[in-house]
Amino acid sequence: MLKNTYIHIPGVGKALEQKIWASGINTWDEFLEMEDRISIPSLRKTRICDEIKISSKHLAARDCFYFSQRLPSAEHWRTYSLFSDSVAFFDIETTGLSPSRDRITVVGIYNGNESKMYVRGINLDDIVEEFSKYKLLVSFNGARFDIPFIKSEFPEIEFKQLHIDLMYPLRRIGYSGGLKNIEKLLGICRSEYTDGMNGFDAVRLWRHYEKGDREALSLLLKYNREDIVNLKTIIELTYPKMVEKTLKM
Repeated sequence: MLKNTYIHIPGVGKALEQKIWASGINTWDEFLEMEDRISIPSLRKTRICDEIKISSKHLAARDCFYFSQRLPSAEHWRTYSLFSDSVAFFDIETTGLSPSRDRITVVGIYNGNESKMYVRGINLDDIVEEFSKYKLLVSFNGARFDIPFIKSEFPEIEFKQLHIDLMYPLRRIGYSGGLKNIEKLLGICRSEYTDGMNGFDAVRLWRHYEKGDREALSLLLKYNREDIVNLKTIIELTYPKMVEKTLKM
């Protein structure tokens, strides 16, 4: 979808982008080949052509930072298919809801093949290096919850890369509510150990772990691991619908 995108170009809004698509021009290459199809001022057309060439060079260089700065945050999902080979699906568990009062207990990061778990008091500081490895991050409600928590404890993590907060594009295609509700709508099942658990259970399990219950930590990690693995399943199932919805708007 990134190569169908024009709203990252200065002076191009959603209305003009829709006009370009409606003229039968979808991709950047098609614009360069068929620019005469669309009725816009020649100077603007030339500028768009120049910006497409610049964008193509940044894409060839795998420059996620260029697109993270140019694309509206709500449209970062458009980059998924082209940056999914360097993606981190992530989720955190905490002792509560306030970044100023509560603490991170667990951070889970899944790269599409391997899940890595980071636990307070064991290896939580390692997330600083781990996050730096990826060009694209995917979360659910991460913009309002996970990232503020992480920034509060680890201000050295800048989060300059692309970030897809799945909650918002999912709403556009009719999937609302929390992550567990959306999983059910999509037919994604949890394990017998974690089915029915929620964030409050995660807080409770951490408290039991602090009192010496190692099994509580094991269950908490299973819960978090399912969160991050399911994020990949969700976006793989819904990304085509996001593209279709956008192109037909």
